[in-house]
Amino acid sequence: MTATTHPIKPLDPVQPVLSARRRWTVLAVCCLSMFLVGLDTTIVNVGLPAIGHGLGVGTRSLEWTVDAYTLVLASLLISSGALADRFGRRRVFQFGLVVFGAASLLCAIAPSAGVLIAARAVQGVGASMLSPVALAIVVNAMPDPRERAQAIGVWASVFGLSMAAGPITGGALIAGFGWRSVFWINAPVIVAALVLTAVFVPESRAPRAQRLDLPGQALLAVVIGVSVGVLIEGPRIGWTSLSALAAYASAAAATVGFGWVESHRSEPLMDLRLYRHPVFSSAVLGAVAVFVALNVTFLLNTFYLQHARGWTPLAAGVATLPMAFGATVCAPLSGRLVGRVGPRLPLVLAGGFITVGGLCMVGLDQHTSVLLLLVAYLLIGVGFGFANAPITNTAVSGLPADRAGVAGAITSTARQLGSALGTAIAGGLVAGTAPVGLAHASRPGWILVATCGLFLLLVVHAARPKKDEARPASPQPRRANIYAREVRKWRKA
Repeated sequence: MTATTHPIKPLDPVQPVLSARRRWTVLAVCCLSMFLVGLDTTIVNVGLPAIGHGLGVGTRSLEWTVDAYTLVLASLLISSGALADRFGRRRVFQFGLVVFGAASLLCAIAPSAGVLIAARAVQGVGASMLSPVALAIVVNAMPDPRERAQAIGVWASVFGLSMAAGPITGGALIAGFGWRSVFWINAPVIVAALVLTAVFVPESRAPRAQRLDLPGQALLAVVIGVSVGVLIEGPRIGWTSLSALAAYASAAAATVGFGWVESHRSEPLMDLRLYRHPVFSSAVLGAVAVFVALNVTFLLNTFYLQHARGWTPLAAGVATLPMAFGATVCAPLSGRLVGRVGPRLPLVLAGGFITVGGLCMVGLDQHTSVLLLLVAYLLIGVGFGFANAPITNTAVSGLPADRAGVAGAITSTARQLGSALGTAIAGGLVAGTAPVGLAHASRPGWILVATCGLFLLLVVHAARPKKDEARPASPQPRRANIYAREVRKWRKA
């Protein structure tokens, strides 16, 4: 898969070009907030058994503790990107930090599972204003294509590191201070990010902002929420029960309605015509596959190590160190490869490593060698590290510059949808399973991880552009087309 990148001028015409030091300072500030968003996507995973014990809830409620955050985040990302393009990216970014911080404090003091799930949903609202907006700020600050590709590589590296570091950080905090500390830790980071944003990040917005698409937003939320919700509740209510059938029908109707609404609006929430281009659609599908694999790995690792083998949260978190190491080392390398040779090579590497890592675990049992576990986690981490930068760069390059917020939002939506699906599927596999049977019950999940890696390889191959699509068309044919169109209008008149 290759992507053609074009120079992006600063989106705010009155904003001066920033110095190199200022541009990379802006990147650092955005990376700080993105680290927080990624961390909160996975930091809770390792603490699920402790949360369940503390609040007296079972596996299904624990799944909602994770997915309430990712579902709301996935549903609102595109609208938040559009809001930032309209009202100012720095302003929306700061508001998102405040909402995220307040919700984190509510999570930390939650007296029941219901309050915790609700607070996690509010956290998702705040996080939706951080992920796409941070990427839009970075794209706007980096007008040079090569520098922008490097910046996206760093951004993706930090995001990948935060996802991989979540279990380790969560395990250490729970061991020392209890499960509520995984939410208290957000407060000082939020304060630092607010101060740094006010000092260093310039305001920017699109010259012509997109109108809000409220019907499309509502239908998208229904599609994502119902689809993932039935995966979580399916084992409890029965896959062929009346409630499940009603959920299937609602999801299908909302999907059809979303497609109809978006195809009939002049400024849709999601321009479905973009998915006609194999390069862009493959980036979105690839993002879903990568994050399904990652979150299946995290959740199955948590339940297997803590329930089946009796490890502490800290030990289970430390076991994922190879994954964090692989993601940290390979994500910057992936960014450099994207800038030099394009995204195909790092995506091929990502698919290969994820496939092999998943295959290492398909024979998991109660006494599987710890060395094999660590090798599998390392391979999956390496694959994850190689995947983020090319997927992000390809998606951003596939949209116009004045839709930078929406560009980042579509890719982030795919990531979070993959996270929610991975959590729901993995939870469904092990829900209600006795500790002695967890290893066997989780084997289909590891097959799914390997399948996601293979799917990534197939997507890369399918998205290979034709020779005449690999470079932008020259301006002369475009002017000729415009002239011919005007002649036709004149003749009709």
